[in-house]
Amino acid sequence: MTDARSSRWSDLERPALDGPALTAALTRDSDLWRSLEVVEEIGSTNAALAAAAAADAPEGAVLVAEHQVAGRGRLDRVWTSPPRAGLTVSFLLRPDVPAARRGWLPLLTGVALAEAVGEVAGVRASLKWPNDLLALDGRKLAGILAESSGTAVVVGVGLNVSTTADELPDTGTSLSRVAGGTVDRAPVLLAFLRAVERRYRRWTTALGDPVASGLAADYLAWSSTVGTEVQVSLPDGSTLTGTATAVDWDGRLVVATAEGQVELASGDVRHVRRA
Repeated sequence: MTDARSSRWSDLERPALDGPALTAALTRDSDLWRSLEVVEEIGSTNAALAAAAAADAPEGAVLVAEHQVAGRGRLDRVWTSPPRAGLTVSFLLRPDVPAARRGWLPLLTGVALAEAVGEVAGVRASLKWPNDLLALDGRKLAGILAESSGTAVVVGVGLNVSTTADELPDTGTSLSRVAGGTVDRAPVLLAFLRAVERRYRRWTTALGDPVASGLAADYLAWSSTVGTEVQVSLPDGSTLTGTATAVDWDGRLVVATAEGQVELASGDVRHVRRA
């Protein structure tokens, strides 16, 4: 007899993901995705795939966790989510592009994610540079973390799907809260990974050129940062204020300040107001 706690339908709002079915659906017609594994619990999906990359695993592996207990966001922040309440997914890529162009990978991932949640859940979203997916009210739906090691890049995504108000920080929201109903994680995951593949193939074929691949124009269309007055907390502890005017060739945020133009490769951005 199946243990009720592990039954796919033990929680109708949060059913388990069907790993074999997702694998078959994803890899059947894909030139990129080689495998998809769903695990019940893990420390960090990014860390697990980084270890696989260090052992020379090829690109195309996808790892999904129903519950991640040691998840990390940017700036060493902790990313937590109740079991089965969201999508916690990492994938391994080995892009054959100039190293400087890798800064576009989290931006590419964000565009693919925005497209997927709109297509499947009907949720309109925007992208805050460099790694957040926001609902239209500015609350955070998802975070993205890309980590490079040698020729490999591991990209991790944490998306709030059925997370409730009392499980979220004041600055966060979820697909079900925005959509006003239950959202099935499986079609969101498949739509997202297929969108990543389409964009990744165009981007790598163009040798990482964000203009020739169409990525730059599409990213700007989703961006809620460019054209906004921003306050940026920098890694050295200082703060920069100005107007975000563009994203440059290497995926850096261009900010016009009173002292002149600055290109930022990293930083914690706060939107102040539309310019």
